[in-house]
Amino acid sequence: MGLSIYASQALLNAFMGKTSNFGTLSGRPTLYFAFSTADPGEDGSGAAEPSGNGYARVATAPADWADATNADPSVVTNVNNITFPNPTGPWGSCTHGAVYDAASGGNFVAGGPLAQAIAPDAPTPPVIAAGQASLSLD
Repeated sequence: MGLSIYASQALLNAFMGKTSNFGTLSGRPTLYFAFSTADPGEDGSGAAEPSGNGYARVATAPADWADATNADPSVVTNVNNITFPNPTGPWGSCTHGAVYDAASGGNFVAGGPLAQAIAPDAPTPPVIAAGQASLSLD
């Protein structure tokens, strides 16, 4: 048995802090967007985040994400740019994005390929443009 569109939408909205549905999911933790130079896989074990050269995950707030769609699958998409810090050197070829519940370490929440690989390097900060990052329940 799969979740209904309504349940998927409500869970995503609650998880992203958009509503207070589903009790313990209200007041979600800050979610952090990360880059990976490899496919993190379903459980995040394949993630390979850049290290050094000014790399850091970027915190997102509920207002950075649209309400979940009323569709199957239900999807939330960023409505604001996700801007990383200025690199002080190369971060490698980043092919995937990932979401965690902590600025370092923490739990892997989601991940997937970027629309186009990027190779951040000084002095331009990489940006995930509004509408380019999405999370879905599948």
